Amino acid sequence: MWEISVPVLWLVLLVYALWYFLSAKDYVPLDSREALLLWKIHKQQAKCGAKGWRKIQRRNKIVGFKCECGYKHLQKRPINISELTLYIQPETAIYGNVHNN
Repeated sequence: MWEISVPVLWLVLLVYALWYFLSAKDYVPLDSREALLLWKIHKQQAKCGAKGWRKIQRRNKIVGFKCECGYKHLQKRPINISELTLYIQPETAIYGNVHNN
């Protein structure tokens, strides 16, 4: 009995840990114009007849909206994704060996 249950328990723990770490998300702030635009897109796509919406805030920043029809949108991203950074090397002389005559 132990030969079967112990590996199964470890497998369940591993699957749960993978699910937890891969699904962990953090809120991404929006500005008022973005939230309004997303609400208008929702109204068009869902053919929603609602007349208003309200902001959803976390830590005094807008992270989504809730429509009068009950639709709720939260802007999230996975926690383990780092910010995209670009490194641009300083411009070097491409024509270093060309002489002007």
